[in-house]
Amino acid sequence: MKTKNLVPIFIGILMGVFCPKANACTGITLTSADGTTIVARTIEWGGTNLNSMYVVVPRGHTTQSYTPSGVDGMMFTARHGYVGFAVEQQEFITEGLNERGLSAGLFYFPHYGEYVPYNPNNKHNTISDFQLVSYILGECATIEEVKEAVANIDIVNIDPRSSTVHWRFIDASGHQVVLEIVNRQAHFYDNPLGVFTNSPGFEWQLTNLNNYVNLYPGSAPAQNLHGMYLSPFSYGSGLLGLPGDFTAPSRFVRAAFFQSSAPQQPTAEGTVRQCFQILNCFDIPIGVEFGLDEVPVYDMLTATQWTTATDMQHRKIYFRTMYNPIIQCIDLNSINFRKAKYQATHFDSVKQQPIKELKIEN
Repeated sequence: MKTKNLVPIFIGILMGVFCPKANACTGITLTSADGTTIVARTIEWGGTNLNSMYVVVPRGHTTQSYTPSGVDGMMFTARHGYVGFAVEQQEFITEGLNERGLSAGLFYFPHYGEYVPYNPNNKHNTISDFQLVSYILGECATIEEVKEAVANIDIVNIDPRSSTVHWRFIDASGHQVVLEIVNRQAHFYDNPLGVFTNSPGFEWQLTNLNNYVNLYPGSAPAQNLHGMYLSPFSYGSGLLGLPGDFTAPSRFVRAAFFQSSAPQQPTAEGTVRQCFQILNCFDIPIGVEFGLDEVPVYDMLTATQWTTATDMQHRKIYFRTMYNPIIQCIDLNSINFRKAKYQATHFDSVKQQPIKELKIEN
């Protein structure tokens, strides 16, 4: 592949460097009363429309990875069929679910990760970070298989200027881990909490929760402080001090508290709806990420371009977009991954949120 053909790729990937305001994804995990685990996340990108699409990948589909020198990296063939959500190009799947019930997702991790340097002599065993989700979904069924697969490959940036990323993986049993590559070493962390955002590292985010030990759901009790009577203005005063900005540490804290205080739903479908409602709180309106001397993107409603919820046990992946708030579902059980053809379909044919006018009878 000629170098000039890599330009569209860089437009998408390098936004993580030149538009740090954009990379603000938030992930949560809820479990229904019937034992179904639902993992959900947002994907934010404030710079431009990501032209996202869903991709159906059948068993036996072969892909070759991009490297800094072109499309000459590792060849990998899907043992398991999967459905993924791609950004900018159909090869760059950032979230997905395979037919074995393994979910995988990519989150930006700027300034804290460091991959191994690209070695052209090992390019046939090298994969780009933006294609690791595809490789894992096609190759693995369990977390142990994910760890083994990662141990045997080199993961690199297509362009050394672009941001690093980190990943979260969940298998059908509900076992969830985080993968971060720091100081050129891959580190897996168990994630029983099920919350995930961006930088700093995952262990730091967990430690930072201790700064909010005073928070609790509900209302703070009234107090008589040396003759001065104090009472809360309204409900929810137990969460006074909960950070409300859009930085990754603040979103991690909010997600942890919203998730932990959410009443358990009886069914998987009810839990899916609950995930979308919680993640409404993390939608980033266009404008707050731009300075006074910057021009916002006027053809986008929000930096939160799409939101997903994944049911690994029932093999269903749900999503909605900034242009279509209706929750849509892809049921992997309805796809014959042995016979299905590879396909990539853009999310929204109309880039405008619909408005329905109600007719009132006189």
